[in-house]
Amino acid sequence: MEVILLKELRGRGGEGDVISVARGFANNYLLRQGYAVKATPGNLKQLEQRRKNIAKREEVRIADATALAEKLEGAAVTITAQVGEEGQLFGSVTAPLIADAIAEQFDLEIDRRRIELGKPIKQTGEYDVPVDFYRDIKATVKVIVTGDGVEAAEANAEAAGDAVVDALEEAVVEEAAAEAVAEDVVEAAEAAEAVAEDAAAE
Repeated sequence: MEVILLKELRGRGGEGDVISVARGFANNYLLRQGYAVKATPGNLKQLEQRRKNIAKREEVRIADATALAEKLEGAAVTITAQVGEEGQLFGSVTAPLIADAIAEQFDLEIDRRRIELGKPIKQTGEYDVPVDFYRDIKATVKVIVTGDGVEAAEANAEAAGDAVVDALEEAVVEEAAAEAVAEDVVEAAEAAEAVAEDAAAE
């Protein structure tokens, strides 16, 4: 079945392209989701009348995609994740995380669906990840996954524990000192009272 694409269908074409697809795919997805219309004689005639406007929009899309690809080609994106032994991540690095890192580090908004990661990353290291911008315009981003590590986390926890112990010990010392002062005050008061009693007896 032939359809006229109204917008890009990744791997198949863009606005104004006439492509052949399975009838079920066309009826159940492309037509329902607004990706295409049937290639009827009437729609084909309208397509020819719209060719110039479609070509102008296509030029803009290609220019924008090319500019993005040039900015990101070979760029290094660093992602820090929690890791265990032998660099194994506790979670995984996914396309949305990479898209967020690109936005944060390069101030570029990338649709996560255009990041061709394949399987999520579960080990620290460097990975070449393709980004599909538009049609055949792509860039390869180097994703560098580093980890905080279990050892670092344990060290931080141990340091925090030591700080708590030190604080408790200091509090105990201060309490003991306060008790000693209080005892001295009581003893001084008792001594003064004894002197007063002696003076009254005389």
